[in-house]
Amino acid sequence: MRRLAFALLVALSTPLLMGAGDSVFPSIRTRAMTQADRDELDAVSAYLNSIVTLKGGFIQIAPSGDMSEGTFYLSKPGKLRFEYNPPVPTLLVADGHGVAVVNKRLKTIDTYPLFETPLHLILDKTIDIRHSPQFVSMQHQQGTVVINMRSNQAHSKANISLVFSEPAYELRQWTVLDNQGLATTVALRDLQPGATVSPSLFVLPDKSSLGR
Repeated sequence: MRRLAFALLVALSTPLLMGAGDSVFPSIRTRAMTQADRDELDAVSAYLNSIVTLKGGFIQIAPSGDMSEGTFYLSKPGKLRFEYNPPVPTLLVADGHGVAVVNKRLKTIDTYPLFETPLHLILDKTIDIRHSPQFVSMQHQQGTVVINMRSNQAHSKANISLVFSEPAYELRQWTVLDNQGLATTVALRDLQPGATVSPSLFVLPDKSSLGR
């Protein structure tokens, strides 16, 4: 249970510190980018930029293989909320500046600056994957396009992969490798673009809200 509770923290809000020699998503760009490649990357960016609010469910697979579920809410720029279904006690909230990871059972809150996490790759107001220095490679797998990126420019290889459906380019899942090379996958389902989401969902909690 404790491993499950902190797996989302690994996937979404832990700064990724892998070096070039670590086990990461391979760079698979073996040819010059074609116009079709550029058009596809621009289409993916246009889809991400079209999102203002989004609500849906998620299934998380931890490195151990343990699986958990919950509901997420997104409001751009910068706001995100992940709620686990019971009995997992974790809550993650990003308010556009910081990220708070709450363990409601232990009544603890860990906070991080948003810019130190990979969250900005999907939460920025304007996203241009093709021209991003964090873009590494693109590949196609069974009706999806996979965009491999690095969490910051210090990495020479990718450590985040974003999976989109084709041809609609809907975000389906992402996988993040931590600094030990362990992968956590978050798959999205029942997406509701344009859903009404209350601003109160994205207020960072404090310990007084956890009770005694």
